[in-house]
Amino acid sequence: MTDLLTMVDRSKLPKHIAIIMDGNGRWARERGEDRVYGHYEGVVSVREIVDACGELGIDYLTLYAFSAENWNRPKAEVDALMELLVNTIRKEVDDLKKNNVRLHVIGDFASLPEVCQKEMTEAMEITSMNTGLNLVLALSYSARQEILFATRKIAEMAQSGTLKPEDINEDLFQRCLNTAGFPDPELMIRTSGENRISNFLLYQLAYAELYFTPVHWPAFRKQNLYEALLDYQRRERRFGKTSEQIQTDFTPHA
Repeated sequence: MTDLLTMVDRSKLPKHIAIIMDGNGRWARERGEDRVYGHYEGVVSVREIVDACGELGIDYLTLYAFSAENWNRPKAEVDALMELLVNTIRKEVDDLKKNNVRLHVIGDFASLPEVCQKEMTEAMEITSMNTGLNLVLALSYSARQEILFATRKIAEMAQSGTLKPEDINEDLFQRCLNTAGFPDPELMIRTSGENRISNFLLYQLAYAELYFTPVHWPAFRKQNLYEALLDYQRRERRFGKTSEQIQTDFTPHA
């Protein structure tokens, strides 16, 4: 692991990493355990990756913790996940503050149980003055719903007369999204071998590098993060330009 870390170029790190934490249930079933056991073990991975990102100096880490579609899972599993969320935040908030991590939440916050809303709100307040890693939890989150709500906001502004159609641009639209004020992710990691983005940050991932790994989330450790970063650093990010243009852009001028 140390060797991998020394290979990571800290001058070429993504400012924002987004992760779809997939495979908790499959990891647990492979060990003859209940799915909920996998979720509890997944918290260990969250702690390790948050620590790793803080150590590296990553600015933003967004974790897809609970999708809007996850409400359709068996009630016992959903209840266990909400209880795990509350207990984890209670246990971790002091360390988040101590480690200079600031907590944010995106998604349909009002749909969460009241106790979850209370714990998350308190944790965000406690860490609000921190200036290190911004940890963003996507809870009850749906990218399609986010885009629809942003469109509705813009339509309401136009209807009220405070916005002209010609004033609608990317900057305005981004300010209406849950992630307003956050940079777009440059690297998206999905664990457990699935090769899709599952209604996660559809607008924001437009130019992200996508990295898929067969490793289940409860087994994902710092070494796996370093591997993803090394893969990211081997890629050429062109944003529609040619390789020659990119090289010219980075050529020092006399």
